[in-house]
Amino acid sequence: MPFDVETIAVLGALGVGVGAVGTLVGAGGGFLLAPVLLLLYPHDSPQTLTSISLAAVLANSASGSVAYLRQRRVDVRSGLVFGAATLPGSVGGALAVSAVPRHVFDAIMAGALGAVAVWIARHGSGQRIARRRDGTERRLVDAGGTEWTYRVSLRRGAFYSVFVGFASSFLGIGGGVFHVPILVAGLGFPTHVATATSHFVLVLMSGTAVITHAVEGSYSVGHGLRRSIVLAAGVAVGAQIGARLSLRVPARAIERLLAAALVLVAVRLAIFV
Repeated sequence: MPFDVETIAVLGALGVGVGAVGTLVGAGGGFLLAPVLLLLYPHDSPQTLTSISLAAVLANSASGSVAYLRQRRVDVRSGLVFGAATLPGSVGGALAVSAVPRHVFDAIMAGALGAVAVWIARHGSGQRIARRRDGTERRLVDAGGTEWTYRVSLRRGAFYSVFVGFASSFLGIGGGVFHVPILVAGLGFPTHVATATSHFVLVLMSGTAVITHAVEGSYSVGHGLRRSIVLAAGVAVGAQIGARLSLRVPARAIERLLAAALVLVAVRLAIFV
């Protein structure tokens, strides 16, 4: 696909849509963008496409985090610990993707997205998860006066985050698609706090992966830098839309949207493997 006005318009619109949905579900949009890029650019390498996707995820998560911080929905302390734990894996995943053939990468992507969709469908809302008694108690009051009280095991969350960092950087999907289910079903976070905190973690994780790809020269291939800039601008706008919508959408609806989107892109991608 040449880099012309039509391409800019398509990528910009794609960025807005991905940014809105990604912020709404706290997944950074990469879980949608990476498979779409695989379909739009069938001859590009996984390294090139994951680097572009991660740049857009960085823009999305940074923009969304600003909105969520204003809403006071981010568990900053937990986010800093989990974000730091993702960094080694983020670097490793960005380096490892260059060694994987394109057809193998496509199959791995479809399988990963489908597996996460099944996980969400089985575990559902955090309201159905037993309250944890271990860890440190958290009390969060957002800008609208809603209060959440829950407990967090920072050690367990950091352990999970090490693997999230690698998988998300390797696949170019940002990590929120893995992190939100883990925060809700594995650590007992309220869903809205999980989506906001996940975005905060994504800034650290995707930023590290983007720097690694830049050093590796991933953005110098196939208009990679130009495509990244256009998509990043679109997702930054879409992230603000998604953050506002999150104030009006019930937690269970967010989870159903995430699961449905994952199934859709997994099936679609599997057809073209």
